[in-house]
Amino acid sequence: MAANPRKGIQPAEPVLIGMVSSARTLPRMSLPTVATVVATVAALYFGREVFLPIAIALLLTFALAPMVSGLKRVGLPRLPAVIASVLSAFTVLALFSFIVATQVSELAQNIPLYQSNILTKVRSLKETGVGGGIIARLGGVIERVGQELDRQEASPPTADEPEREPVPVEIIARERPLQVLQNLIGPLISPLASAGLIIVVVIFMLLEREDLRDRFIRLVGYGDLHRTTEALQEAGKRVGRYLLMQLVVNIVYAVPIAFGLWVLGIPNAMLWGLLALALRFVPYIGPIVGALLPLFLALAVAPGWSLVLWTAGLFVAMEMITGNVVEPWLYGSRTGLSPLAIIVAAIFWTWLWGPLGLVLSTPLTVCLVVLGRHVPQFEFLDVLFGNEPVLEPHARLYQRLLAGDPEEATDHAEEILEEKYLFEFYDKVAIPALLLGEQDRVRGVMGDEQRRQVAASAQTLVANLDDSAQEEAEEEDPAAAEETGSRKDKETQGEGEDDIELPDGTDRSVVCAGGRGELDDAAAAMLAQVLEVQGATVSMASFADMEPASIRRLKLDAVDTVVVGFLNRDSVKHARFLVRRLKRVKRALRVGIVFWSDDGDASETAVKLANDMNADFVAHGMVDAVLGALSSNPPIALKAAARRRIRRRPPAAKKAPLAAAK
Repeated sequence: MAANPRKGIQPAEPVLIGMVSSARTLPRMSLPTVATVVATVAALYFGREVFLPIAIALLLTFALAPMVSGLKRVGLPRLPAVIASVLSAFTVLALFSFIVATQVSELAQNIPLYQSNILTKVRSLKETGVGGGIIARLGGVIERVGQELDRQEASPPTADEPEREPVPVEIIARERPLQVLQNLIGPLISPLASAGLIIVVVIFMLLEREDLRDRFIRLVGYGDLHRTTEALQEAGKRVGRYLLMQLVVNIVYAVPIAFGLWVLGIPNAMLWGLLALALRFVPYIGPIVGALLPLFLALAVAPGWSLVLWTAGLFVAMEMITGNVVEPWLYGSRTGLSPLAIIVAAIFWTWLWGPLGLVLSTPLTVCLVVLGRHVPQFEFLDVLFGNEPVLEPHARLYQRLLAGDPEEATDHAEEILEEKYLFEFYDKVAIPALLLGEQDRVRGVMGDEQRRQVAASAQTLVANLDDSAQEEAEEEDPAAAEETGSRKDKETQGEGEDDIELPDGTDRSVVCAGGRGELDDAAAAMLAQVLEVQGATVSMASFADMEPASIRRLKLDAVDTVVVGFLNRDSVKHARFLVRRLKRVKRALRVGIVFWSDDGDASETAVKLANDMNADFVAHGMVDAVLGALSSNPPIALKAAARRRIRRRPPAAKKAPLAAAK
């Protein structure tokens, strides 16, 4: 097999060092009490008349702040810049509302014209049923139930009581002109008052933005100005960018919808385009609601079914293009929310504040997630709703192994292998996951059965990654391998750093063995797979094969190196014993010991341990283990054990003549 170099590899890459640390544990999070949560939710619910306008004003402030900053940069003072931005924004909203109201009024006048087409389609649906029509049967059942209810409600007159003739009654409503005016204007007062309040609040928030920021910092994060300032800046940028990008996406979605409906002949195409633009701010269900009304109108305006199908196809095509092309291109997942969090937030804010809460749910939750990412008191919000992994990769893998789910562990590994090499995954993720298992075993929280299950799941994971190992082993073109290695190296650690090239293992024969348990065997299987990728001939030996009674039965005639791995760092005495045993079986054998660790470079400790236990090499990570196993250095001769000389006393019979002579 040709050499399979791994360019650009370092024992401790900067990006990968931060991925794992089995000894490091995440800080314990302080969760709010139930009373705090209940009090906060109750305040938001019962005070929605106050908090809802403030929330809308806050989001509009985030959206208009870049416009105000742009006007200030061109030389406009703050007050005129704020007023111009607010007036232009609310003018656009008022124009939008006026066009929608006009189109709805026109549509309401034309609905009776479509009655015949609707009745025709209803009759065709009735005729499609079997045995008189399913719809006709359901309609008959409902009609009979209604007649039965009416019969029970109308009590029959008694025989003695004569039937009375109905008396015609005419109701004349006499309302004063002031009362009529009040009935007309009353429903408009509340929305207009709320809109005016929002405009005033937005103006003052934009004018006093720096002062409000300082007060928030003093209230929440005065002890850490850096983190609190970062939180405010990120929240403003993320929410403003989300609203702007969402508006752009909705316009890109709504314009083709309106044009397509106009081409198809759907009445009031501008209305449906504007509604599609507005409703797409509502997560998930907004586009569906925006498509239902045009579909119903397509059902009414044409006698056939082709217009309905063309309309449905238009909405489906635009949704596919927008969701898979336009949105990832413009902002991708910049909201920082997980899909489940968006749904839960939509349900919560809708229950709390109604339809407006549904529209505001995503930007409001974005603000909470950013707050939780930078302010420790609100960290639980980022954990609950953020889209960043809350567990480190090695902890995620160990959790899957602990649950006995090697298939999901394999999926997790394959995601990492899209960017990393196999040995990098084992060195920075899989081995630290096994170290977590060894720590649990030492602490006594992992039983024998659970330990065997974790080890078996890890062995299954290694077997599932055989295809990935073969793909790496088949990279026989040095130029292609170097190009791939350079590409991955640039993505992770940048250019200009020292490289390490893993040696070619062709014509090298290695035995990988576990030291003291099933978890050690799983780590040895990972090392064996990496050595096979490098072209070595590898065989496995379990920890049971390393017992004193079994070592001599190992077939070591054609073996160059034996590598024994330990997850437990306190196994130095046992490792020294194994080195001596193996070298006594075959003097020309190279024996290496691996004390798996994620502490980084421990070269001085490794050299000292190797000299102490007479091993050819001692490694602490996957790279050093591969380098030592495939090294062509001659084996170190076994040192003779230093024995203490025992001074023996002379017999008592010989002491007496000596004393007499004196």
